[in-house]
Amino acid sequence: MNHILIIYHSQKGHTEKLVDACYQGILLESNVQVRMKKALDATLEDILWANGVVIATPEYFGNMSGAVKDFFDKTYYPARGQNVNIPYVLIISCDNDGSGAERNVQSIASSYTLRKSLETLNVKTNAFEEGLEQAKVLGQTFAAGLDMGIF
Repeated sequence: MNHILIIYHSQKGHTEKLVDACYQGILLESNVQVRMKKALDATLEDILWANGVVIATPEYFGNMSGAVKDFFDKTYYPARGQNVNIPYVLIISCDNDGSGAERNVQSIASSYTLRKSLETLNVKTNAFEEGLEQAKVLGQTFAAGLDMGIF
């Protein structure tokens, strides 16, 4: 059984809708348990439970949300001795290109020993409906890849 942790922050609701679509895609695969946590509520125990993680954040001023950064801040040092070497995917809700938030997350994730497994899904506000379907496909692809041992 694969364990997928979804960590997210959403202020206006766009990122939460993308997370819900991703969650629905994950559930299309049968060999999976999912734990969905708001970033401020996620703990080290959640990341240690998982063998794959979805990180979803809006982009604010070219950065990941403060809540997602807070998750990394509070778990980074305790996780260092735990060998957290699991794959992740990233979903960014943005008005621009999402590149700043992507760079921020990738920088921390690589130090955290999370492995990027699929291309980042950057969903712009003006293409939101398409982004929902892409998030669902991303979730299913990630879950299937974990199940097949690809990631």
